[in-house]
Amino acid sequence: MKKSIFLVALIATVLSPSTFADEAEIKTIRQSLKHVSKGMEPDSIEKAPAEGLYEVTFGPQIYYVTRDGRYLIQGDMLDIRTLENVTDARRNGLRKQEISKVGENNMVVFPAKNAKHSVTVFTDIDCGYCRKLHAEIKEINKRGITVRYLFFPRSGPNSPSYYKAESVWCADDRQKAMTEAKAGATLEDKRCDNPIDEHLALVSAMGLRGTPAIILEDGTLVPGYMPASKLEALVNGDIR
Repeated sequence: MKKSIFLVALIATVLSPSTFADEAEIKTIRQSLKHVSKGMEPDSIEKAPAEGLYEVTFGPQIYYVTRDGRYLIQGDMLDIRTLENVTDARRNGLRKQEISKVGENNMVVFPAKNAKHSVTVFTDIDCGYCRKLHAEIKEINKRGITVRYLFFPRSGPNSPSYYKAESVWCADDRQKAMTEAKAGATLEDKRCDNPIDEHLALVSAMGLRGTPAIILEDGTLVPGYMPASKLEALVNGDIR
């Protein structure tokens, strides 16, 4: 008898009105988002740390929506007690997740012999600071850091920078072609299936604007050039 009463109480708790309310709120939010999402379905809708708000993600992009689906908030959430940027911490995780979906087989990788860390770099072959960073690639590798390149020709598709990136990807030796192209050499013009458009879609989703854009292992974005010594200190956690 006691067991039956316990089961009834447990079921009542699981199927309480608040549970139904959460599902109803998510359904309302999903319906409301159709007015602004241009047909895109959110990857996740879940309760945000702040009462009365839901976190909505589209890839690495994060938004907050009121429980009634009326208001959408675009911006970072700061925990006043801890001074932690809650949104940024979450965004790092989403960046890491999206990059892992690309896979190293769709990157140009310069592996360190005794790798301790890796960084993912969005690069434009014609970008001066990208070339400066690549000029230190051997030193970066020597310090135990593997560099994984994704293409970000800032001039966009069907541009000289885009076709240079494609020629690098289609070369028999991608590492050699990347190094030569960044040194200003003219590569043999080649066309083949490539992941450049996929890389550019990720650039857009992440809201990247400049190159090089360095992504650390935890998903932290470091914009701009960084010398090998400083990059090593950063990945080792010696600086922030």
